[in-house]
Amino acid sequence: MSLTPVFLDELRARTLLSALVGKTVKLTKAGREFKGCCPFHSEKTPSFYVNDDKSFYHCFGCSAHGDAIRWMTEQQGLPFIDAVKELAQAAGMEMPAQDRQSVERAERAKGLHDLMADAAQFFTDQLNGIAGAEARSVLEKRGIKADTARTFGMGYSPDSRVKLREELKSYGDPALIESGMLIKVDDKEPYDRFRGRLMIPIRDARGRVIAFGGRVIGQGEPKYLNSPDTPLFDKGRTLYNLDRAAPASRKTGRVIVVEGYMDVIALAQVGFGEAVAPLGTALTEHQLERLWRLSEVPILCFDGDSAGQKAAIRAALRALPGLAPGRSLRFVTLPEGQDPDDLVRARGPAAFEALLEKPESLVDRLWAHEYAAEPLDTPEQRAGLKRRLMTHAETIADPDVRHEYQAEFRRRIDDLFARPQRDFTPRQFTPRKPGTKWVPPLPPATSQAKAVRAAGIDRLLAKAVLAGLIRHPAEIARHMEVLGSLKLADGALGRLFEAVVDLALEDRALDSRRLITILGSSGLGQITTDLLRADATPYSFTQDGAEPERASADLDEAIAIMVARPEVDAALAQATSELEISASDEAFQRQMELLREQRALELRLANLIQANNDA
Repeated sequence: MSLTPVFLDELRARTLLSALVGKTVKLTKAGREFKGCCPFHSEKTPSFYVNDDKSFYHCFGCSAHGDAIRWMTEQQGLPFIDAVKELAQAAGMEMPAQDRQSVERAERAKGLHDLMADAAQFFTDQLNGIAGAEARSVLEKRGIKADTARTFGMGYSPDSRVKLREELKSYGDPALIESGMLIKVDDKEPYDRFRGRLMIPIRDARGRVIAFGGRVIGQGEPKYLNSPDTPLFDKGRTLYNLDRAAPASRKTGRVIVVEGYMDVIALAQVGFGEAVAPLGTALTEHQLERLWRLSEVPILCFDGDSAGQKAAIRAALRALPGLAPGRSLRFVTLPEGQDPDDLVRARGPAAFEALLEKPESLVDRLWAHEYAAEPLDTPEQRAGLKRRLMTHAETIADPDVRHEYQAEFRRRIDDLFARPQRDFTPRQFTPRKPGTKWVPPLPPATSQAKAVRAAGIDRLLAKAVLAGLIRHPAEIARHMEVLGSLKLADGALGRLFEAVVDLALEDRALDSRRLITILGSSGLGQITTDLLRADATPYSFTQDGAEPERASADLDEAIAIMVARPEVDAALAQATSELEISASDEAFQRQMELLREQRALELRLANLIQANNDA
């Protein structure tokens, strides 16, 4: 059969798209078009439009776009040729003549579909009969309700080598063997493939039975047995429950991938109808493409054991070539030793929903996997991490996404192995609430740190800070940790500082005027007066009548600089000494970094002075 462009164009022209779409979507007239809520994603405000003149539909929310044939394949789940056949029949068009081989294949496929439907009915009858008592008991123990079993067409295959063969003998052994229902070994008599198992039908996107999965009842191996590949069934292209999950995913806006069909059934029973599962294999490229047609970012939910996590990383690596802007994967890891069935039975659907709300991104999953792959103690091991990550990124076909992954991996590697930087910002304290007991702040980290600060503090800057604290005593409690270094300063400046701090902590409501009066009566009046002269220090926080918020912010900055400068100076001196000894690139880079920090501090201090002059 040859479907020419002329034939397909004529088919589209004879199909009234609004009538076709209107069978399942409520449409209203909007000018020369029709509009409605998009069937491909969940929405409340209509953004889906159908244009009969141009014979296409388009959604401005999710970008779904296509013609009548695309509608039948995407929304109805039909294979291309079946979609064309249905549209041609509705339009009164004759399909092009098929060659003899095509006719034979179509007839054989039709016969196999009928055979599989009859097999499914046989297994269902067995489950509900006397022979299925043990199988029903297994379902009850697993918490599968009778309604759920009926919905998914579950059944039972008797523990016999001939029961199904005898039941479906009208189809003949060759058809039963081709469908995978019988096994033929050499010249021996064919026998039933599935024996003594709980049976789960596997359907295609149209809901037709194309294969079976069988779970052993009691002891035996293998625990799960699937149909082999047949003319109807390709396990690498099929997803279990796709026919039910597709419409459910359009309502929820997501699709969930779990490891097995029992997980799918358990989730559907508690309201997660958008779940699918591969069939005994790792996710394939074909299955990923099918998932991406349902959701741009499917959620992969695998068991927390080693096998489940290996399956997750295999899926992540397989997905990389197909990534595109907005198209990726997310991952949910279940608690160790639990699968979705266990989780929802033990803790209910809310526990599973909570996991789905905090999925792990694809880039995070790759990073975590490679980071844990081997130790990172040596340069060679760290280089190995970088090479593995970049190799993964290079498999991404889309150039924009590939570039973003490479940049993200470089950033994470740089952050992981970069030299830690000191934080020179003074610790900020939240003002104490009225009526609560005052708790003294933590002391400086070490006595060595305090000694470094005391030895290298710029006395002019220290005088300015002390003057600012006298002007604004309420700021003292906020900066106690860093101001503790000034306690080692000797002479009158040190004694004045200690007096100011002690007085401020004794009386938390002490204002500047009362503080100056008390200091004067303690024999520190002259140094206080000298310190508070208008021309003594060029900062906003030392000036009488300065705007409070501006003064507080500038005082914070001055204290940060005062604390940081001696540490930077000491580290720079040490780095310079190391450079003279080793002359290494690392020592040189360290010296350059510290020089930049030193200059940055000087610039910050100069900006404080300039800002006050400009005010």
